[in-house]
Amino acid sequence: MTTDTPVAAVRGRTRPADGRSRATPRPPRRTGPGPRGRAGGIPWLYLAPALVVLGALLVYPIYQLGLISLFHYTQAQVSGGQPATFEGLGNYRRLLADEQFWQVLGATVVFAAACVLSTLAVGCALAVLLTRVRALPRLALMLAALGAWATPAVTGSTVWLFLFDPDFGPVNRLLGLGDHSWTYGRFSAFFLVLLEVVWCSFPFVMVTVYAGIRSVPAEVLEAASLDGASQWRIWRSVLAPMLRPILTVVTIQSVIWDFKVFTQIYVMTGGGGIAGQNLVLNVYAYQQAFASSQYSLGSAIGVVMLLILLAVTLVYLRLLRRQGEEL
Repeated sequence: MTTDTPVAAVRGRTRPADGRSRATPRPPRRTGPGPRGRAGGIPWLYLAPALVVLGALLVYPIYQLGLISLFHYTQAQVSGGQPATFEGLGNYRRLLADEQFWQVLGATVVFAAACVLSTLAVGCALAVLLTRVRALPRLALMLAALGAWATPAVTGSTVWLFLFDPDFGPVNRLLGLGDHSWTYGRFSAFFLVLLEVVWCSFPFVMVTVYAGIRSVPAEVLEAASLDGASQWRIWRSVLAPMLRPILTVVTIQSVIWDFKVFTQIYVMTGGGGIAGQNLVLNVYAYQQAFASSQYSLGSAIGVVMLLILLAVTLVYLRLLRRQGEEL
């Protein structure tokens, strides 16, 4: 029986046309994990100290928060006068049946969304402006923004209260509003707090987005300008898609920060406004836990806030992955 091919494979050997068999070279066998296997655990060794610190600072407090929310834990239990009794989900049922909780939750969501959108708009606009001005104005703007960012929340809130003070504030004088009180009305008080939150939050967005814009090749922006694209079109069609990973980070950070605002609301509205009209979840949890000594109920509010923030973050990341973004 003859074949058309000069070589026939027989049990791992090749037979050339001269009839002599030659062994086929085989790849060497791995006898250990190899360099790649050994290097796989090295990053975890570098991350181990940070993971230990995060576990001590985050995991254990969250565990204690969830544990307290499952018990009846008030001042009597703190002082040792009465034992803590297990209630399971009783605190959560009380919380979900409370009408004020739903009102505060709705106000918190709307207020946080307004703060996030305003912060992103101001930060991105100023980041683009930084790329258009000369070195000296850019330096002045950066220093002013970093000064606002470095100002403590209590100090910044006090300064903004003075600026809008009905008796001595310069804003009312410039606008001719007389003795108008910005903290008396619900919406005007929320608006005043929003201004302060944006003022102390936009520098992070501005600096981060500006660094991302500087990493975009100049040829791309020049090509878009030569094609006749406006500044808004360049941002929407060129910069925003290329900066999407950076915008993802600043958006998630802004959502977390603005959803759990406490200091600005507490200082500028006197603990939640008249009759609690300016309460947000963080201030509401503080009132329940420390003003009313309902520590378990305050812990339950904290757990609900944590779950909401996790859900928002996961949904946002899932939408980005559907769009083909690598995270």
